[in-house]
Amino acid sequence: MQEILLTSCRLLTGNASHLNSCQNTHIHTICSLRTQSRSGFRMLRLLLNSWTPRLLLCMATLWHLGKARVLTEIQAGPLYRVAGSRLSISCNVSGFADVASRKEFEFRVTKPAKPIILNIISTNDPSFGYAVYRMRGKDIALTHVSPNSILFEIQSLQKDDEGEYDCAVINQEYIYDGTYSVKTTVKVIDDSLSVSSAVSTSLRYNEGEALTLTCQASSNTIQHTHLSVAWYLRKEGDNDDDAHLIVSLDRDFTLRPGPVFQGRYQAGLIRLDKIGVATYRLTMDRLEPSDAGRIYCQAQEWIEDPDLSWYSLTQKTAKETTLDVKGRELVPDKVSVVVRLSAQQTTLQEGQELLLKCSVDTHKLEEKLFSVAWLRAGVEMARIGPTGVVSVRPEYSRREKQGELRASRIGDRDYRLVLQPVSTEDQGGYMCRVWSQERGQHGAYVQGESQDSNSIPVSISAPASGLSVEMQNTVRVNEGDTLKLTCKVHGFKGQLSVTWQHRAAQMSTFTNIIGLSQEGVAETAAIEVSNLVRAMRPAEDVFVMELDEITLDDSGVYRCVVSEWNSRTKTNSQSGQTTLMVAPTDSFVDVNLISRKNVATVGDNVELMCRVKGPRVAITLTWSLQRSASAIDNILTMYSDGVVSWSGEQHRYHLRVDNNPSERIYYLLINGASHREAGSYQCRVSVFQKNVYKKLLPSNPLAVMVQNPVSDLILTPTPALTRDVNSDITIKCSITSSRSGSSRYGVTWILQRQTRNVTVLSSDRDSSITSSVDHSQRISMRHTKGPHFELTIRDSQTSDQGFYVCKVVEWLQDPRGEWYHLPPVSGSTQLTLIEPANDLRLDDKEEQIVAKEGDEVQLKCELISGACGDSCFYKVIWFYTRRGSSDVNAPLLELDHMGVLSYPETKGLHGLQGRLRLPRPNRRSFGLEIQRLHEQDSGTYWCQVERYQLGNEGRWEQKGSVDGGAIMLVVNLTDNFLSIIKEELEFNVSTSQDFTIHCNITKQSSLESKFQVTWFWQEKKETKRQPVFISYRNATLQDFWLERRERLRFGHALANQFSLNVMKPTLSGRGLYSCEVEEWLPSLSHGWRRAAVERSGYSTVSVYSQGESEGRTGCRSGMWIGLPVAVVLCSLLIIFVLALKMRQAKTTEKKPGQSLGTEQYHLTTKFRAND
Repeated sequence: MQEILLTSCRLLTGNASHLNSCQNTHIHTICSLRTQSRSGFRMLRLLLNSWTPRLLLCMATLWHLGKARVLTEIQAGPLYRVAGSRLSISCNVSGFADVASRKEFEFRVTKPAKPIILNIISTNDPSFGYAVYRMRGKDIALTHVSPNSILFEIQSLQKDDEGEYDCAVINQEYIYDGTYSVKTTVKVIDDSLSVSSAVSTSLRYNEGEALTLTCQASSNTIQHTHLSVAWYLRKEGDNDDDAHLIVSLDRDFTLRPGPVFQGRYQAGLIRLDKIGVATYRLTMDRLEPSDAGRIYCQAQEWIEDPDLSWYSLTQKTAKETTLDVKGRELVPDKVSVVVRLSAQQTTLQEGQELLLKCSVDTHKLEEKLFSVAWLRAGVEMARIGPTGVVSVRPEYSRREKQGELRASRIGDRDYRLVLQPVSTEDQGGYMCRVWSQERGQHGAYVQGESQDSNSIPVSISAPASGLSVEMQNTVRVNEGDTLKLTCKVHGFKGQLSVTWQHRAAQMSTFTNIIGLSQEGVAETAAIEVSNLVRAMRPAEDVFVMELDEITLDDSGVYRCVVSEWNSRTKTNSQSGQTTLMVAPTDSFVDVNLISRKNVATVGDNVELMCRVKGPRVAITLTWSLQRSASAIDNILTMYSDGVVSWSGEQHRYHLRVDNNPSERIYYLLINGASHREAGSYQCRVSVFQKNVYKKLLPSNPLAVMVQNPVSDLILTPTPALTRDVNSDITIKCSITSSRSGSSRYGVTWILQRQTRNVTVLSSDRDSSITSSVDHSQRISMRHTKGPHFELTIRDSQTSDQGFYVCKVVEWLQDPRGEWYHLPPVSGSTQLTLIEPANDLRLDDKEEQIVAKEGDEVQLKCELISGACGDSCFYKVIWFYTRRGSSDVNAPLLELDHMGVLSYPETKGLHGLQGRLRLPRPNRRSFGLEIQRLHEQDSGTYWCQVERYQLGNEGRWEQKGSVDGGAIMLVVNLTDNFLSIIKEELEFNVSTSQDFTIHCNITKQSSLESKFQVTWFWQEKKETKRQPVFISYRNATLQDFWLERRERLRFGHALANQFSLNVMKPTLSGRGLYSCEVEEWLPSLSHGWRRAAVERSGYSTVSVYSQGESEGRTGCRSGMWIGLPVAVVLCSLLIIFVLALKMRQAKTTEKKPGQSLGTEQYHLTTKFRAND
């Protein structure tokens, strides 16, 4: 944990300019922690828990810095959309430095039929789009949702809008870092959604009754789609958008009631059932007055986009049905009602009359109003309202119109129902139900609770009669055909009427379809089939019913009920029935897909045959193609009326149809197949019956493979080559035969070695050359007429030898104009390189160089022979042996063959290595330059040169080595030119006189010299000298006679003149005096050093007391006669000395003469050239 934290802190510190949010006191506190103890670790954990979110934010920012900044995103495709619908594509960008600025976008499209890019629209330039898109005006829009997001819209999508759409953001920065353009594919399909409802446009119901409506919804789309169906109620005065949802079946097969109908749905009074393949039935029990309005069915087709979101492809609404509900507001009825039912006769024969009387008894009956209904087997037959209005159920409406069913009020208490004539179908249990009715505040009737009577069973038998009905027991019909049922009647005497009835599978009761009265008038009962059913009487004893477009839902039991009439009285009734079995379409229609050639070469024509066998039915056929694992694409759809809807690249396909008595063959011709036409083909058939699409099983998939033609390419490579290293080499590869004169070629040169292969150079079909390794322009290739391909190697190296493979790929254009390549063809050439003899030579003569400290010196190391071209690389090492050192041949400096300069670790040589330079004015020179020479740099130097070249495996190989001659370097200090006056002098002084000892320098070695002057005294030459006074070079003075009576005075009138004055010496001061001069110079290696020492001559000093002086004066006056003689002798001696010195001056480089005065010596200094 500690290491992770410290690493994070280092990262934060290194990226401080990007992570200002991380620079706070707490993070610095964490970074400075060193958790060595357990308590420290607990503290670290506490701080981590407190600041983990901030650390994670900083680390996430660091992670983001390593990624591309700009990211453009678009909806993933393919997006399937319906022609005529609205298309919207969102596109957004992130990562720009200026997030708040508005980004400009451009949209383009590439259509499958024409692989060219078309400009559509731009947010920046109104004239960006092509004219074909600008003419569509507001139908195409590109609007900003935010500064970094836009929405591209086409209000009414056209079939020609299919293609690949490109969203590009305009980069307004100076750098490119990320993705600025993204693409998505849009597929445009037909709108095949069908929604219909066969209900009457107007229905009237009483409150409390049940409503049943059906709706058919289907689609012929071959993509995987879901349907959702919803029923809506639009009340009087509502706008089109204010419809109330009753109940819906969502795309995920979930039932969802509307908010208004939530309670009734949960109570089970509202249901939505799917019947069969495409029928959706709405059932509303106990209608309420608020249900009045316009009811309609709406269907939506949904498809799941690649981003897993659902998109509504299309939406359609069936015809509205007006519903009128005559309602009563329900209130509690606290009045007790007694209801009794009686029958005049409960055992009857067919044709007789059934009379049922319902009696109502309650308190204050004359003040009450009632609604009375009669029920058979729990199903209401007829009802009398409080105002005396009679209403019957739809299945009894025909009998009510013919007078066979009559309901009336015959008194204050009694209500009567008459059925005449009755049939065996009328038998069962009968009862009546009564509701009390009262007027409400607004004059409307208020219905109370219901009260049921007793139940009376009624039995009806058929009398002995000759009337009989004959029907076929079982009828088999194909789906989509017309059903024709025949009813044969025997033994009748009077007029006949017929009623055709149907009982669906899993149903217990029959429903009327159509009837034919004794006068020959047809009456249709089933509204849903009113336009498809016909009733006929082709003969006196034959009744026929025809029903068109039979579906699987029409299967079941059909009954023919024939009634015999005497005048206007039904005397007898007989029925016959048959079972209808409907064969589904896919059981007799067979779809098969074949082809005479499903493996084609690019450019060939391919013909696919879809054979549809079976009876002639109106079908819709769709051709589809699936490429690899991609989604299924429509090619075309041919509808039953002959209309063909093309999708995408229609110019690549042609359609032809052959009609035969037993089958129809649909031919799909692929003109000039390319790889894009390869894939799995299928033909799909659907039947449109009763406004419903029924999809049959698709045909077998047929794989069409498109292969490239066989390559006719023949290569002729250069034979084996043997060349010298460093020479220029050209390898040729010629094409002597190819498939097409318009072919293009991609060429790759490969060097094969024992261990691995190396791609040298390659060029694509557009002659764009790329290299996988860096050859520094030494290797090149070109394409010449022929065609010929040449590989040129300049200044060849040993690593260049091997087998050179010329791999050529031939590119051709398919009928679409797209390029495809044939298998590669290769040819090889063996290249052998011969290395020259090792003639590497250096100048091996030994050399001595003498230099002064502080100078610069150049040590030579040059090749005399053996220097080669750019293929050779050199390594040089300089060695050094210090004078008087035990370290022999210590490496000083190394420059390897890759140009890397290094200084080996050698003890004591760091100072010297820091003053080394390695100038290389040419490839032959490896000289060493030493700057600011030190005395300790003296020693022996020599160089070693090695030659390197690349070997066969691309590794560096040493091809030679040679040593240079030894170079002896002597570094001297500055020359010694120190010189002082060394004359011998004598002084006779008394104790009251002073004398001066001069020390004058006549020459010095350098202007930088400093001097230390020491005066000595000794009694005799044989005795040890003693220091008297020292003047150090730093101007420090030291007096050794401080305790004596003599007083010393130091004089330094000029830089080269020093003097010591002894004042009033004592008798002990007599003796020999001299001075010694030390010359000190600055040294680069030792600092200040003593360069020279010179000692002056002796000055003999005789000291006498004052008394001794007077005695000597008397003596001299007594001897004044001999004085002239002494003077003459001294003059002669002086003349002789002067002559001698003048002669010496002429012979010693004409040095200037010197006077005898000790204070008049002049300094003559000899300087070095460097000074």
